[in-house]
Amino acid sequence: MDSSNAALYGKGIFSTIAFFGVELFLWDKHWRRLTANAKAVGIDLSGRDQNAIRESLDQLIANEGIVNGKLRITFRDESLSPIWSSDNSIKTSCSTIIAESRSVPANFKLAISPFPVNSRSPLTGVKSCNYLEQILSLDEAKGRGFHEAVRVNERGHVTSGCMSNIFWLKNDRLYTPTLATGCLAGTTREHVLENIECEAVEAEIGDLESADAVYLTSAGLGIVRVAEFDGRQLTKIKHPIQTLW
Repeated sequence: MDSSNAALYGKGIFSTIAFFGVELFLWDKHWRRLTANAKAVGIDLSGRDQNAIRESLDQLIANEGIVNGKLRITFRDESLSPIWSSDNSIKTSCSTIIAESRSVPANFKLAISPFPVNSRSPLTGVKSCNYLEQILSLDEAKGRGFHEAVRVNERGHVTSGCMSNIFWLKNDRLYTPTLATGCLAGTTREHVLENIECEAVEAEIGDLESADAVYLTSAGLGIVRVAEFDGRQLTKIKHPIQTLW
């Protein structure tokens, strides 16, 4: 039996990166988050060169022949668990998977998740391989006929989607949850904040329910306008955020 920290406890980090042709979208931001997340959870990336990894990802894309798609890079702690072994050697593995871009429905439906985010969790802000909570939240929403769900934290503040960051438009002003809510520092979120005026806030679900427009962002989704939020149809509003993808 595999008694590594990765197998027993899901100790690993990952990032999903969109690519267009031979361009890895926001690669530097993804690498910066990977290294920060590795430090946060104690995964050894020493000896891992950003440029060498980028070259290997470029080669993977070329070999697969996919023009526009997404890839996931994962680093796992393959060191043996000290609970089950006296071997204290450190080992980190790296793996990648690649696929075509995800098909996003035109009538994208967003629900409200019944499962809160713990903003004080040691995994807050970390894109960890221990992602079962997010998957179960997403499955619950899909079971009700929705494509995604917004989650709030233990204080009732809007945090994120199960697998995405969230923005909303109210009276021509764009908002997104502050990182203090426990939301992930998404690379696409950062890209939006660098290019469009937006206020990061602590907001309650009522603020989202009264929004004029709602957008979700992630490397897998891109930037998606929500057509229906918790049963309410949203008016189509053109906004510069939609030009950033």
